[in-house]
Amino acid sequence: MGFIKHQTFWHSIIAITLMCVIAGCSVSYKFNGASINYNEVKTIQFSDFPLRSAYVWAPMHALFNNELQDIYMRQTKLRQVKRNGDLQLSGEITEYSQFNKGVSANGFSSQVQLKITVNVRFTNNKKHTDDFERKFSATADYDSSSQLAAVQEELVTQMIKDITEQIFNATVANW
Repeated sequence: MGFIKHQTFWHSIIAITLMCVIAGCSVSYKFNGASINYNEVKTIQFSDFPLRSAYVWAPMHALFNNELQDIYMRQTKLRQVKRNGDLQLSGEITEYSQFNKGVSANGFSSQVQLKITVNVRFTNNKKHTDDFERKFSATADYDSSSQLAAVQEELVTQMIKDITEQIFNATVANW
């Protein structure tokens, strides 16, 4: 009986020691997907992305432009400049549309899909082979029994986040 208590005591001491060592020597690594040579690329320049679609929702312009800049500021060490950036992003929001996606048994719309498309021009002044002009899109569905005004902000915010992540990955993640 004394042997078991002695063995349990030493197991407890070892466990406590290991926990203290692990807590004191933890290593933190954050993976954000950016693949940037900060010795060469130090700055980024954003041009305003205006609304150029036939159908518009006015707050989308500011939401998109802010989220695009924020993703680079949060996930890279690039410094934002107004002119002559090592990396340059420009473009326009070319489409904001909604259309019926599903039809119920009674012949009426049951699902509506929203779509945002953004045309992006990317220039890498340190490596022009990375330059491109490309369209990025995202969609979101909602039940047709809901009013667009009731779900629009949430869905547009979600689609903008998706598009800005696509742009980020295409420009600096090199996936």
